[in-house]
Amino acid sequence: METILSPHSFIPLFNPNKPISSKILLSSSLQPKSGNSLSFSKPICSSLTKHPLVSFKKTFSTPTSWLSHLHHGLAALAISLALSFSPIVCDSAHASEFDVLNDGPPKDSYLVDDAGVLNRVTKSDLKRLLSDLESRKNFHINFVTVRKLTSKADAFEYADQVLERWYPSVEEGNNKGIVVLVTSQKEGAITGGPSFVQAVGDTILDATVSENLPVLATDEKYNEAIYSSAKRLVAAIDGLPDPGGPSVKDNKRESNFKTKEETDEKRGQFSLVVGGLLVIAFVVPMAQYYAYVSRK
Repeated sequence: METILSPHSFIPLFNPNKPISSKILLSSSLQPKSGNSLSFSKPICSSLTKHPLVSFKKTFSTPTSWLSHLHHGLAALAISLALSFSPIVCDSAHASEFDVLNDGPPKDSYLVDDAGVLNRVTKSDLKRLLSDLESRKNFHINFVTVRKLTSKADAFEYADQVLERWYPSVEEGNNKGIVVLVTSQKEGAITGGPSFVQAVGDTILDATVSENLPVLATDEKYNEAIYSSAKRLVAAIDGLPDPGGPSVKDNKRESNFKTKEETDEKRGQFSLVVGGLLVIAFVVPMAQYYAYVSRK
């Protein structure tokens, strides 16, 4: 049931001196119908039903906007996590192996430290040593470090592949040398053109590959392994005495396993102890039982 107030009922709000009559407080449904009351009923009724609708829309507009922002935030977070843990990203160890081949020889240095194991001092000393060699003897030696090999079986095959890719013709690679160090496998390889191999000699090449690179790499002394190999190759090209490499005996790690003699000695002592315990376990109870029976 809808109650419609008469327009005259608002008069006391603006004129407090005028007494309020009982007629004004009555609703229009209880008063006699007249033309004036009917003329004002429609606009007053429409104004009363319009305001609650406006306030209802304003009340629920804020939560809807808040939920929308929350949904967008959750969607962005899900996309970010999916990109972070996506398996599409290639393994750096696999990609770097082929990047070395595709990028070609270094332009401003003699080193491609793809494994990232060399410090700034070693890089500077290596550049100074090899640039001096190239200016005097016209031999160019490049050093390459990689973490892991997947395309080739060992470092020697990969070194040959680098030489063929960087210097396709015999003329380009005649006086070039390639030294490869694989940090995960603790091994290295040296290859080069005919003039480079003849200038260094097979003896120094084999000694550097078997001593400098693997022995020092096993102890993770990568800087010393690279620089000592470079000095040994340069000395061979210059015709100077061989500075030598690290001694395998000095770098040999002590074994935790016992020798055959030590094992046999320990085994004899253990057998003696076990035999004594067994004798005590059987003889002592029997002696006690014999003494107990003898008393009876």
